[in-house]
Amino acid sequence: MRLLVLGGTRFVGRHLVEAALARGHEVTLFHRGEHGAGLFPEVERVRGDRERDLSALRGRSWDAVLDTSAYLPRVARASAEALRDATDLYLFVSTISVYAPGAPLPLREDSPLVTLDDPETEEVRPDTYGGLKVLCERAVEDALPGRALVVRPGLIVGPDDYTDRFPYWPRRVAEGGEVLAPGDPGRFWQFVDVRDLGEWMVRMVEAGRTGRYNVDGPRRAWTVREVLETCREVSGGGARLTWVSDEFLEREEVRPWADLPFWFPADDPVLRGAYDVSVDRALEAGLTFRPLAETVRDTLAWDAARPAEGGEGRPGMSRERERELLDAWHRTDRGEAGPHNQGERR
Repeated sequence: MRLLVLGGTRFVGRHLVEAALARGHEVTLFHRGEHGAGLFPEVERVRGDRERDLSALRGRSWDAVLDTSAYLPRVARASAEALRDATDLYLFVSTISVYAPGAPLPLREDSPLVTLDDPETEEVRPDTYGGLKVLCERAVEDALPGRALVVRPGLIVGPDDYTDRFPYWPRRVAEGGEVLAPGDPGRFWQFVDVRDLGEWMVRMVEAGRTGRYNVDGPRRAWTVREVLETCREVSGGGARLTWVSDEFLEREEVRPWADLPFWFPADDPVLRGAYDVSVDRALEAGLTFRPLAETVRDTLAWDAARPAEGGEGRPGMSRERERELLDAWHRTDRGEAGPHNQGERR
């Protein structure tokens, strides 16, 4: 197949292109050239800024367009309208953030969607991101009725994760010592390896599938304990996990996601939905998952091979802050030794 990828050089787009090439497809990248200059020397590259000018794509056609990089409805609409006569199928990468806070769980493709107070805004913030993606989806579906494939990924992990959320945990556990492990160790974390997502999307395009699909990890597959224990087993380090309660973390003003990636207070209705997403439709359409240990191992190897850089902008807390919190936890009654704070899997 001849595929046009809008984006294609960072994280999701990069692994989508790798999957397409591995399956023998001809790929054209349309991007600004700000990232991944040395990637994919075998593919055609068309330089351009999709927000300003799509004329370089005029007069051409592809079997499918794969849009990984639209965040504003205006931009999604312009691309979809410009390319609707140039392709049979248009894949749009959206997000599970489109679902309304407090929607019944698990989140399904027909769950209520978030609405924006100001649908004209073009400021992408945590409180507008999901609503803007809803409008992007509608713009694509309106431009290509019956020919749009909308993919709503959950939390995406794996190599090349520039968000640095998941890499915090393999990196921190590999460093060893006493590790602050957040909340209930029996709580489930749900996420999907970017490589499983990328390959599945390519196979969906090959099959000519349309419609809306949640794509995430299997529901209730991995507890927080299992994820962190897997990080310890893969890294071979001697990390000791100390489980610290939600109440303590909230009292100490630990910021969910920013200070402890993937952690959230148990009563947070928005973040709770991030770990309770139905992927039944995607499973029926062939979504598969690699072992958790493989994701951890490859993420750790990618992270270790990255050029040294300052960690100021990374999610996660400093070792000094972690030590302060652990010392404070041990001074409380809750910090007494118990089954949650042992080094072995129970």
